[in-house]
Amino acid sequence: MKDPETATVFAGLDGRTDTELPEWYAEQYGGPEPISFSEAIRNLPQAVDTAVAYRNPYTDEWVETERFNAIVEPSRLQAEADGDTEAESLFHIPTDSYSIINPVDVYGPLEEVLREETIDGTSLGEVMFGEIRRYRGGGEVHMDIMFDGLEVRLPGRSDPITMGVTSGYDFFGEHAVYVEGFAQDGYCSNTMRSLTDKEVIKHVGDVRNFRTWWEELLAQVELVADDLFEFIRDAQDIELDFSELPFTVTEFYTLLGFPDYLAERAAGDAEANAASPFEIDMWTLHSGATYALTHFFQGKEGASLDQYVRIANDILFNPEGTIERVEQAYEQQLEADGDDGSQASLAGERALASIERVSDDLQEKVEQFEEREDALRERFQEAMA
Repeated sequence: MKDPETATVFAGLDGRTDTELPEWYAEQYGGPEPISFSEAIRNLPQAVDTAVAYRNPYTDEWVETERFNAIVEPSRLQAEADGDTEAESLFHIPTDSYSIINPVDVYGPLEEVLREETIDGTSLGEVMFGEIRRYRGGGEVHMDIMFDGLEVRLPGRSDPITMGVTSGYDFFGEHAVYVEGFAQDGYCSNTMRSLTDKEVIKHVGDVRNFRTWWEELLAQVELVADDLFEFIRDAQDIELDFSELPFTVTEFYTLLGFPDYLAERAAGDAEANAASPFEIDMWTLHSGATYALTHFFQGKEGASLDQYVRIANDILFNPEGTIERVEQAYEQQLEADGDDGSQASLAGERALASIERVSDDLQEKVEQFEEREDALRERFQEAMA
């Protein structure tokens, strides 16, 4: 992803918690001592609105309008008044229906919840850690919030997959705030996003009760943590034999919709971590995809990344849908390569048949995924009720 303008690592909720970064995270993010989450949130830029005027080119007069207000950073307004030419206070000029939601509005209620919610008898505020990233002068912020001990441990690995949420907001009218389930694999630093449905609040209408919102979302994350190990274990039992398929591992990812540069990185990681470069299970293929997205994605956090995250997650959580998507893309490719829209060649038909055999072999195991996903969705609904 594009490098943030600034990044802040935090550990612990506030000055009352004596929290250290987990060893695996500290090794990856060496740098200044982390600060508390509460301090990091209060150091983020704020927003207020102020009147806007337009210049009449015929009279050279400025005319105020009540239809728009400028969204600005108040401390930077003061800096500009004091002659600081580098201070840029303006974020956005929306219509008068725009609702400002500042970081403390959103994450202040989260602090209250984290003081009360516990894991193994310990307050979540004492085991929280993560990173806050700023873009566009601090008007766009993304953060990873994880909880040491809320984790999945895989056999043969010393470092866990640690659960949490990724959240963010901006002052530019795209979304006021979003949050979704998230995990980071300490073994390889890969991030797993969109582990729950993304909840988004726009810059219009009334601000909802964020305390209740956070309580419901954290309950969902705990449910995912309970089931993630089972999803991974089942995915490890589903192998694709690429010696029997009409495409390479790299082409597997491009057929799913990854651009070439990501497909090559994903394939390289999957082949390197598989017992055989020709027989690769769905968990390893998923891990290859998250490796490419975590370390080599060239776009921005947000919608441009989300589309590829959904593809990667389907490899793990929806293997049948993944194979169907590959089959459809391969069939379309055969048709595009045919003469004047004629049917695919005999070789192409045989290739499609080999993909269909893989899909048929999945049927018995697919039921396990569907039953587990249905049960998880049902528990989600109960948690949000």
